[in-house]
Amino acid sequence: MSKQENLILPKDFPQLKNDTFLRAARGEETEHVPVWCMRQAGRYLPEFRESRAGKDFFETCQSPEACCELTLQPLRRFPFDAAIIFSDILVVPQAMGMDVQMVAGKGPTFPEPLKEPEDLQRLQVKVDTDKELGYVFRAITLTRHKIEGKVPLIGFSGAPWTLMSYMIEGGGSNTHSKAKRWLYQHPEASHMLLKMLTDVIVEYLLGQVAAGAQALQVFESHAGILGPAEFKDFSLPYLRDIARRVKDKLKEAGQDVPMIVFAKDAHYALEELSQSNYEVVGLDWTIDPLSARERTGGKVSLQGNMDPCALYAPKERISDIVKKMLEGFGTRGYIANLGHGVYPDMEPENIGAFVEAVHQHSKQMIKQI
Repeated sequence: MSKQENLILPKDFPQLKNDTFLRAARGEETEHVPVWCMRQAGRYLPEFRESRAGKDFFETCQSPEACCELTLQPLRRFPFDAAIIFSDILVVPQAMGMDVQMVAGKGPTFPEPLKEPEDLQRLQVKVDTDKELGYVFRAITLTRHKIEGKVPLIGFSGAPWTLMSYMIEGGGSNTHSKAKRWLYQHPEASHMLLKMLTDVIVEYLLGQVAAGAQALQVFESHAGILGPAEFKDFSLPYLRDIARRVKDKLKEAGQDVPMIVFAKDAHYALEELSQSNYEVVGLDWTIDPLSARERTGGKVSLQGNMDPCALYAPKERISDIVKKMLEGFGTRGYIANLGHGVYPDMEPENIGAFVEAVHQHSKQMIKQI
């Protein structure tokens, strides 16, 4: 078998050289606080813009070679402690039979969104994830080989409520009123759709681990649009179900892969999220680090949560902000990140300053313990 053919098999991966991120996720001791950024493979990098020029977004997502290259680009520039596979949360609705397009200047668009409960009949209930999402699995396997054990590779999925809201809104929304209308007018159909999504997501995440993902993140990006009662009814049970089912299946295979839940703006549910079978709870920038530690009671590791806009600050200021953030979270059971993704107009040098500040300050703090 040729070396090229070997790169598409999810076995014989190069040995991991830097497991700091995985150890922090499990609450173990580390030499420094690990750091990575949501959207670290993104338009703020000139090489990313060059690679993506003139290409359809979802066609890029369906090319394992392109996804691998985009995933590796930020690692060539910055000493991140983890990589996250380049993909998109909306590949799941696509796998269920919905048409999704990335429209310039508008973002993701569903030409035929779900309008009424009868529209659920249009969806593919039993999804063959290998067939429909195999391109993501191949991208993960290829990247695991090409990353050469430098850092762990994170796989991910959107969470059910977030995907449901896109599928009904037909794209981004400020109010999410069409999707929320379903929760109040069609609660049974809403639960049916959320359950359908959960089943696909579980298989999808398990497929990512089989392909070589060493950690998993579940993005509940639209959590904050729900109130506490709706979150407990239409989001939390499904987040918990995903973690429980994925963990149970992995346990059967003798595998243990840390899982991160990132429910943006769900500060009202920190206690519940810390008891949801995830090793790590990701935080947005609206949550005070000390308060997050107290409210999660040491049950989980925490990830986050610098305001992405702090990256517009001068480098010295970024360093001060990072130091304060580290003092709030402490250095144990902590993964530094932003409270959301990197924005396209940010300076790459400032992302470098952020990474350097996390490593430098945390090493000094750990030495003093």
